[in-house]
Amino acid sequence: MTLDSFRPKVAFIVTPLAKAIAALHLTPNACTVLALLAAAAAGVFFGVGETFAAVVLVFVSAFFDAIDGAVARLTGIASPAGDYLDHVFDRYADIFIITGIFAWGTVAWTCQVPAWAIGVFALTGVLMSSYLGTQAQAVGLKRNYGGILGRADRLVLLLVFGAVEVVVPVPLLFGLPALGWLLVIFGVFGHVTAVQRFVSGWRELNAPKKE
Repeated sequence: MTLDSFRPKVAFIVTPLAKAIAALHLTPNACTVLALLAAAAAGVFFGVGETFAAVVLVFVSAFFDAIDGAVARLTGIASPAGDYLDHVFDRYADIFIITGIFAWGTVAWTCQVPAWAIGVFALTGVLMSSYLGTQAQAVGLKRNYGGILGRADRLVLLLVFGAVEVVVPVPLLFGLPALGWLLVIFGVFGHVTAVQRFVSGWRELNAPKKE
């Protein structure tokens, strides 16, 4: 949530980029597809230990993920179908990237906790926090972007920790490199975010109705 709340404040950067993308006749859905393809490729490169290439592809994915909604609004073709596609593809992007990271971890990490266990912990945290955000809509509430760790936060952390691992590709503590610790952060704060969103929605659903 910390970075998601800054979206309106960076409109002066996003809007010109959206105009440039629209001028290339790329539709919002095309941007969404490109974001997924870049994320899938990043997952593959993470999985074979090519961290630099993976981080570059994460940046490409983050760019198209950030721009698709702006292009839709700018061109006047925003739609529920496009929003639906974006959220489905975002979840697959999360799966590709996180799976790629812990797949490499099963080969390279020396931590006493198995890499697959850390990966599952991270993946469930990310998916549950995202699920609780959109599930609010299914029960008649507004989409919940609250909580300590939103998607924008995750992407920035992924770029930062990925860059650290490129520079220092060795274990930092307890046999885990930077990306291993990133998955721990995703797991802990992802589940915390899920709980925060659940509590927020529960309270709203059970609040006394105003006459």
